[in-house]
Amino acid sequence: MKILFIADVVGSPGRKVLKEFLPKLKSKYKPDITIVNGENSAGGKGIIEKVYHEIKEAGADVITLGNHAWDKKEVFDFIDDVPNLIRPINFPQDTPGVGYVIAKAGNKKIAVINAQGRTFMPPLDCPFRILDEVVEEVRKKTPFIFLDFHAEATSEKQAIAWYLDGRASAVVGTHTHVQTADERILPGGTAYISDVGMTGPYDGILGMDKDIIINRFLTSLPGRFEVAKGREQINGVTITLNNQTGKAESIQRISINEDRPFFD
Repeated sequence: MKILFIADVVGSPGRKVLKEFLPKLKSKYKPDITIVNGENSAGGKGIIEKVYHEIKEAGADVITLGNHAWDKKEVFDFIDDVPNLIRPINFPQDTPGVGYVIAKAGNKKIAVINAQGRTFMPPLDCPFRILDEVVEEVRKKTPFIFLDFHAEATSEKQAIAWYLDGRASAVVGTHTHVQTADERILPGGTAYISDVGMTGPYDGILGMDKDIIINRFLTSLPGRFEVAKGREQINGVTITLNNQTGKAESIQRISINEDRPFFD
């Protein structure tokens, strides 16, 4: 089984580059399932229904979210009605939406889970304990288990990966928007990377206008963040799983921008 995961889509620049390159990436890597993190896809924070459909039409099978899941209030009007849109599973039980889906991947099924870290993040239920329960539950249905772990601290991301090694097929980190070069397969067969990066502005700071961010550091005064303009990038990973065991066989980073052009 082949998985294509595209990192955090930021605003209209992210949606633009996603539409341009996702079909090319799917043609090149031929994934059985394509997963896209869309928590920043509407105006740089949150998601709206129009944007959800835009990402799906670009080629996403499942869309994951994160700590900005609720930044656009419109999300409450549709999150329970659309398929394969998931928010972090460790939000309180009565929170709208779901934290995982069992999705089709070619002629097989894969569990796609979204969870959020707690270090330097808003307080939520313990992701370790909740993932313990959920992974045990979904393993009764499929050996293919993918986790988008949306977290700030690299240590927490690594801890989750080691905790789930041999039980999850892949643990990929999102949220910090800077792609890391630590992709590997852990001894138990779990593919891991601390952060997949982001999809959107290439010349901003984490996708936001760099001058606004720099001024904030210089003055310590608040400033309204705006999505950066200009050149774009798309980051992701492709992961191959063993068709019988669900364990990872390979993980490869994808980084496309003006300095690293796309090659067929």
